[in-house]
Amino acid sequence: MSEYLFAYGTLQAGCAPAKIAHAAAKLKAVGGGWVRGALYDFGGYPGAVPDGNATGKIYGTVMELPEDASLLRALDAYEGYNPGAPAKSEYIREMQRVEMANGAALECWFYRYNWKTDGARGIASGEWQDRDS
Repeated sequence: MSEYLFAYGTLQAGCAPAKIAHAAAKLKAVGGGWVRGALYDFGGYPGAVPDGNATGKIYGTVMELPEDASLLRALDAYEGYNPGAPAKSEYIREMQRVEMANGAALECWFYRYNWKTDGARGIASGEWQDRDS
């Protein structure tokens, strides 16, 4: 059975920096989607905080993961997620229900920002590509 990742920032096609581009190239885009919550700009990368009661949405791409456990480990390292010390991790990898643009919904891995968002600029559109507008 396939596993999926919801990419809302630098893991989306064409956005990956060189240090993770090799891993991001293994992700297969399935389609656009969204999660209720807030998206923040931390300079060179975003952070998302899902909240099922929020009016805002975080937009991104659902990506199918290949059957390669080393890929998730590489993504975890890139995102600053340490499964052995989640409280100290910048991001937490967790499952989130993602509403697809086609009306379907999928359970996807999601990197939730785990630190304080004080001082970060919110991205009202919920799209990382709009961070400079």
